[in-house]
Amino acid sequence: MMAERQAALPWQLWLLGVLVGVREAQGSVGVRVSPDCGVFLYQAHPPAGLEHPTLRYICQRLRGQPRYLTLYDPLDRIPVYSAYTFKPSDGLKRADVPWMFEPQLSGVSDLGEMQPFPQEEVHRRFEDGQAVLEDYSNTVGFERGQLNPDLHQADPDDKAATYTLTNVVPQVWEFSSGPWGQQENRVRQRLNNYCRGSAYIVTGVTTSGLAIRRRGSARVAVPTYLWSAYCCPRYDHNAPLAERSKLPVFASLGLNQRDSQVSELTITDLQDFLKRVTFVSRHFQIFQEDCLTPPSSLR
Repeated sequence: MMAERQAALPWQLWLLGVLVGVREAQGSVGVRVSPDCGVFLYQAHPPAGLEHPTLRYICQRLRGQPRYLTLYDPLDRIPVYSAYTFKPSDGLKRADVPWMFEPQLSGVSDLGEMQPFPQEEVHRRFEDGQAVLEDYSNTVGFERGQLNPDLHQADPDDKAATYTLTNVVPQVWEFSSGPWGQQENRVRQRLNNYCRGSAYIVTGVTTSGLAIRRRGSARVAVPTYLWSAYCCPRYDHNAPLAERSKLPVFASLGLNQRDSQVSELTITDLQDFLKRVTFVSRHFQIFQEDCLTPPSSLR
């Protein structure tokens, strides 16, 4: 649940700014990556080997600007992954914006960016292709876990853009607030301290059939595993060995359960694991050439 909103920035005023910033629709949702969202991908390439005709790329836009990229599954009503550039941050979270949805997934609007959920009970107009607030309202033990977490962003609007249900999966509360949240902060500190250029992060999930149900129907898939990988081509070569050994590229993996732990592992080990347990092809690769940039460029 969102924390209490700050009086200094009422959500109604924030919403007015969103509406003022909306540009003409630009095809934010589709089977290909929108050109202006390529900036959030290492060498402008999305993870290879995850293609499927039912999946949709969402160029997540807010206030007229692209913020990050999500590969979304309208059937499971969760993101497969979100890809974003890390921004050095203090780790604080925003709590003054409403949850949002993606109009273009359901054809209810031609606005080219995320919108706050309406106050009226009109969610049934767009709940076929994405999760709605009601899906999470009566769940026991789960919370809305962001794949692009706001603590990995610095700009207030970049943080706000992470509060869309198309960037959210049901996470077991103890796992989200414990081991996974601690790992997100560990990565934040590492990249804050030792990354010297752009850092690209892809965070995704695997599923195995479990779902949140509403009115007797399966509504939102519950992830089995959460995984994440970062790529920082330019880093501090004088970092302590324990940190330098996890640069320029490393990964994390955790079981979405109570009493679970998060493991750090190489990008190769993560990709091999995902090839065994999910639908990715044998050519699956999160970053082009596994983010192994020639040494001459790492200064």
